Amino acid sequence: MTGTLRRLLALAGMPAGRVALSILLGALAVGFGVALMTTAGYLISRAAEHPPILSLTVTIVAVRFFALSRPIVRYLDRLVSHDLALRALGRIRARFYERIEPLAPAQLEGYRRGDLLTRMVGDVDALQGLYLRGLAPPLVALAVGSVCAGVMAAVLPAAAAILAAGLVIGGFAVPAVAWAAARAAGRRQAAVRGELTAELVELLRGAPELVAYGREEETIARVRVVDAELARLGRRDALVAGLADALSILVAGLTAAGVLAVAVASHDSGALDRVLVATLALLALSSFEGVAPLPAAARELGTTIASGGRVLELTDRVSAVRDPSDPLPAPPVPATVTLESVTARYGPREEPALSRVDLRLDPGRRVGLVGPSGAGKTTVTSLLLRFLDPEEGRVTIGGRDVRDYRQEDVRRTFALAGQEAHVFGSTIRENLRLARSAASDAELEAALGRARLGEWVASLLDGLDTPVGEEGLELSGGQRQRLVLARALLADAPVLVLDEPTAHLDPPTASRLMDDILDAAADKTVLLITHRPEGLERMDEIVTLDAGRVTAVPIAS
Repeated sequence: MTGTLRRLLALAGMPAGRVALSILLGALAVGFGVALMTTAGYLISRAAEHPPILSLTVTIVAVRFFALSRPIVRYLDRLVSHDLALRALGRIRARFYERIEPLAPAQLEGYRRGDLLTRMVGDVDALQGLYLRGLAPPLVALAVGSVCAGVMAAVLPAAAAILAAGLVIGGFAVPAVAWAAARAAGRRQAAVRGELTAELVELLRGAPELVAYGREEETIARVRVVDAELARLGRRDALVAGLADALSILVAGLTAAGVLAVAVASHDSGALDRVLVATLALLALSSFEGVAPLPAAARELGTTIASGGRVLELTDRVSAVRDPSDPLPAPPVPATVTLESVTARYGPREEPALSRVDLRLDPGRRVGLVGPSGAGKTTVTSLLLRFLDPEEGRVTIGGRDVRDYRQEDVRRTFALAGQEAHVFGSTIRENLRLARSAASDAELEAALGRARLGEWVASLLDGLDTPVGEEGLELSGGQRQRLVLARALLADAPVLVLDEPTAHLDPPTASRLMDDILDAAADKTVLLITHRPEGLERMDEIVTLDAGRVTAVPIAS
């Protein structure tokens, strides 16, 4: 746990000066609360003796000072501590995305979409409690408890021993019990929350297909099982919280009673002024304001650490694809792209996805890559775009290994359009500008025209500013694919990779789409990855991929 907490704090990168200021303000806020109750108790006890009013002036001023200062310092404490926590959360989120971006997509394929979503959002957001629950409360409690025990020791050492014991039990033993009871549940909660999100995402995305095949009840039943498990863990956490709070209150009460008993005995023996009896009891009772949050902090810290472990599981992964220390200049345009005796696999324990594959894409040539599902067609795309590097052999552009170039330069050589290309829940304009952020409206319209979408977009009330819906759901299948094509054409890359561009389209629509694509890409090298016949008649060569091996069959020269 300590190692995980240390790594999370390093990931958050909280400035030491701000942390020290926040701890100081937190300690002052709690300390002023203790001082207010203690001085107020002394004032009431002393006033009951009807002394001259002037003898109470200092105490009255002290009570007013603490009463006015406490809310001000508390406000400053909240301001500084939450600013620190939110800034740390922003740094964690930025560093999280920086570290997982090189892993996508090849090294994230083993994660369910909903689970990734939970890690990116829920687990990262849970780390805002890293400082507020993990670091600040124990340090504040230590500072305040030490001062309170020291003040008590100066007045009555025997009572100070009882107070110190109570603070140790309430500030260490009770939180330790709460931590132990909640630790396993916290880890399980984080995992179950991710599983529930994954099930819900898959249910919502696949609802039409599930209904069509009559599997909706089975899927909903799985969601209910996971939801029931999460509810059970929530009830257990609430039970632990109640027991920990009860123990904390019990320890505080027993400590205050013990201090009161010792103070009374000391007064009876003449060693302690009677005015200080109630003062010491109130000091002991109010001292627990510092340790009272610790059981809840310990429970929540367990959940935070569990979420943090899931975040670190991704951020600690090292990308298998790296830029060279001394990269070559950008590849020449146009250039021949080849796979030379390439063997590739996604993990050291997995079977090769490709075995000694050769493929050649000369400038202006059109090649079709066909084969059954699982044959390795998508792996070819991952190799070309350097989402994956070969285990043996090499991928070249212009005769040079792609590993000698920067990844960004390699990917500028290719424009990818296909069924897995993402359409964001924004406007047509913003989806197109993903390919070239500085593109003018005229360039956007030209790309849409080449994809045969120009007239349709012009007929829309909002034109380029028309929303496309989440994942393009406001578009028909053909319109979505053409929008993806327009984006690829706007990128103006020399090689166009079409990955199942006609998936989910009826044959007539698919044939028209492929004709439009190939007409629009007349000046480009084209790699068509498909398991359907549309467009294959216009290829210069068809390569059949089977069980990770290829056979090239020229059909035109």
